[in-house]
Amino acid sequence: MIIVTGLSGAGKTQALHCLEDLGFFCIDNLPPALIPKFAELCTQAANKINKIALVVDIRGGEFFDMFFEVLSELDDRGIRCEILFLEASKETLVRRFKESRRRHPISRHGELLDGIEEERGRLQDVRGRANKIIDTSNMSVQQLKEVISGIFADNFGTPGLHITVISFGFKYGIPLDSDLVIDVRFLTNPYYQPDLRTLTGNDREVREYVLNSALAVEFMDKFAGLVEFLIPQYSKEGKTTLMIAIGCTGGMHRSVALANRLGEILLEMDCRVTVRHRDISRSRKFMGV
Repeated sequence: MIIVTGLSGAGKTQALHCLEDLGFFCIDNLPPALIPKFAELCTQAANKINKIALVVDIRGGEFFDMFFEVLSELDDRGIRCEILFLEASKETLVRRFKESRRRHPISRHGELLDGIEEERGRLQDVRGRANKIIDTSNMSVQQLKEVISGIFADNFGTPGLHITVISFGFKYGIPLDSDLVIDVRFLTNPYYQPDLRTLTGNDREVREYVLNSALAVEFMDKFAGLVEFLIPQYSKEGKTTLMIAIGCTGGMHRSVALANRLGEILLEMDCRVTVRHRDISRSRKFMGV
């Protein structure tokens, strides 16, 4: 069972649609008190339903306060339950509510900011129990679907660690849901090469410029060794997802090339890995490309 929760406007509905496409039986806004009974019905069905996704959030009102009690009951019954928590920045949530023209579920008299802050505070304990936290501030719907598919497709219920490698630009902020953050701004910046400036780390010329330096070769050797050491340690502790964020100044050249290379190394190690570049389009737009 996956319980999708988090802030209103952070993308829970889109996440549920993606899980439905992956074969999960999905229900939106189910009060926590009804979850154990629903789980019982699923196990008693003629064709047993063993992949369930539920959205449980602040809309449940006073019923939401039973959330942790229900989790304990599911655990006692031997039902595996993972919590997927979605969040976004205050600015992003305000923009999304303005665009959708929908009312925040707990805002009073239309005071959107107060509703967002109150909800964030009430969900802090739930966030602390989450198995996976995704910050959707800079994600499109398609990118969110790719991330969720990478985590849950064909492998829910199968032990193993799914690794996401994300490149980013420090000028746009660190990805809030990262587990490891690596700063590669010590490497020579292709931005200052006129023939490379408008290219990205996905282009062969930039990739070779970044990865062929002696410093980059030594760094990747040591960094890959660290990641190889950490993977079994995280898996042993029951961690199911790992996000490695690699950052440079704009998230367009160095971090992209290194993220791609790390993804290749992890695939060679037979790891489940997704590589994503958060800020390429943003940096290209900033440069007028």
